[in-house]
Amino acid sequence: MDAEKRIQAALTDAVAANGLVGAVAAARLPDGAVAIASAGVRAKGEPQPMTPDTVFWIASCTKAITSAAVLQLVEEGRIGLDEPLGERLPGVTAPQLVSGFDAAGAPILRAATQPVTARRLLSHTAGYGYDFCNETLARYTAAIGGDQRTNGQASPLVFEPGAGWTYGVNTDWAGELVTTVAGQGLDAYLERRIFGPLGMTETTFSPSEAQRGRRAAMHARGPDGELGPFAFDMPTPPYFGMGGGGLYSTAGDYLKFLDAILAGGGPILGPQGYAGLTEPQWEGEEVGVLPPVNGFLCAGYDPFPGEAKRWSLGFLMNVRPGRNGRSAGSLAWGGLGNCYYWADPAKKVAGVFLAQHFPFGDPAALAAFGAFERAVYGA
Repeated sequence: MDAEKRIQAALTDAVAANGLVGAVAAARLPDGAVAIASAGVRAKGEPQPMTPDTVFWIASCTKAITSAAVLQLVEEGRIGLDEPLGERLPGVTAPQLVSGFDAAGAPILRAATQPVTARRLLSHTAGYGYDFCNETLARYTAAIGGDQRTNGQASPLVFEPGAGWTYGVNTDWAGELVTTVAGQGLDAYLERRIFGPLGMTETTFSPSEAQRGRRAAMHARGPDGELGPFAFDMPTPPYFGMGGGGLYSTAGDYLKFLDAILAGGGPILGPQGYAGLTEPQWEGEEVGVLPPVNGFLCAGYDPFPGEAKRWSLGFLMNVRPGRNGRSAGSLAWGGLGNCYYWADPAKKVAGVFLAQHFPFGDPAALAAFGAFERAVYGA
């Protein structure tokens, strides 16, 4: 069986065996060929099948692209990785830190003593989190009776900038930094500097009518554990959070971005920017781990349980070889609707797996993603 047929068979079997609605996967193979496979349907109970051109909300797969945009501006000398960003981003001028909660449950805030910088935003060490996977921010959100960001200000930090690692809205602020420095919307900047050069014609914050007709529907697990339809859409830009999770794409189109990573950054990044994406900034067992604070959105996620992981200025990095074939030092992450990807520069292999349901870290989706990855490496 040739590689493309092997990958298609693996995805078809994995989607069926794990009870998924559908998925599309694309891979750059060791011999340089591309394989794209699809299985299942776009919406549960509907006849329209998943196809290679199906459009997905790729959520936090957006982050690596926004990180690359910031690093372009660093290479051009328009941003310093370690400069305090208060003057450029008023929302982070005087960040507050949650130091605890009083007897009534109200948050106790104090001023942070360290600045927010681009390096800290891109490496998720600035102290910003997500309330769906951070207990402190979940308590804070419940206490204030609103969302994480109000009145143009950032949500509070959960530790001093540079003092730890936690996943959060860091890259959303990085997207606003690009907008501020470039003097244009992030959508226009990415189209000009990343999507255009890479030929990514299907990746956008605002799907066209034709693309909406090819979108996979969102689903969610109910109390019985079964997947069912779930009404979901992202707001129309501009909106806060765009740089951290607003893009739509197809598996084949996102693979073009991963191809640029396999190619050493060309044509979108030079050596300095590529080094930022591929050199570790923080290491520890907590890196890449998302606790199941909100079980509807996140089932809990640890891509390499019990092992130290690293984070660069854009990607999760595994210290040891992965169990499904990827080399140590590969670059990876995912998106909330059970979208996952990796790029393995050592073996010149990359893959992207796109599904569309909550919660993130769903064991069934991870099993299907693992089957796809093994098929890519020929295992």
